Amino acid sequence: MGMINETLEQLGFSPKEVEIYLAITKLDQATASLIAKETNVNRTTVYDVLEELMSKGVVSKIKKTGKTLFYALPPHRLLEYLERERREFSKKIDLQKQKIEKVMPELISLQNLHSVNKPKVQFFEGEKGMREAYEDSLQADGIIRAYANVEEMHKGLPNFFPEYYKRRAEADIHIRAVLPQNQASIDRASKDSEEMRTTKFMPEEKMTFSPEINIYNNKVLIASWKESMAIVIESKELAEFHKLTYDLLWENL
Repeated sequence: MGMINETLEQLGFSPKEVEIYLAITKLDQATASLIAKETNVNRTTVYDVLEELMSKGVVSKIKKTGKTLFYALPPHRLLEYLERERREFSKKIDLQKQKIEKVMPELISLQNLHSVNKPKVQFFEGEKGMREAYEDSLQADGIIRAYANVEEMHKGLPNFFPEYYKRRAEADIHIRAVLPQNQASIDRASKDSEEMRTTKFMPEEKMTFSPEINIYNNKVLIASWKESMAIVIESKELAEFHKLTYDLLWENL
């Protein structure tokens, strides 16, 4: 029963809700007094918990010979409960998005008061942080210029990049990539057309590197795979410099 208990608690059931739900399931139909006896939970608490379980749609009640009997509904009701929770959560998120969208102009205005000509630096750490850094690059207006070692990227964020490439292509964002000559990079380049990428390789196999640099808009994204961190610098001056040096290398490869 340990796995059932753990699973139900992960669904949002309290320990007492789990205990009483499983007791009713085994008893088939039972009064609150019998449930209290079977679980060693006082009857007042049993009634409160039963109300919660009925609100979740997994327990119901029936009147028989003047007694109120509680019974567990078929187990598939747990899936229906999850589906209701998903819909409610989705509604809640949509409502929160609407509220944020209403105040967004004011927030941007407040930020702009303090950010004129001021470079911005964002630091991201760990797998979750690095995913967030790459999400920013999907806001690129125009091409992304990149130095990238596909072998290191896929080690650093396993299972992330194939989906990222697809989303970038769907957003109609083209990328130019300078890659070292390893097998993972060569294999990736074979998908250049579908992933909206133009690739050039370093001239010699020994010329390799680990970090990735993306240059887009007025930003420079630097990702260190060995140290599992990323930095996004927003600065027109720095971005223009990196675009210049990148374009010089690109034309000579």
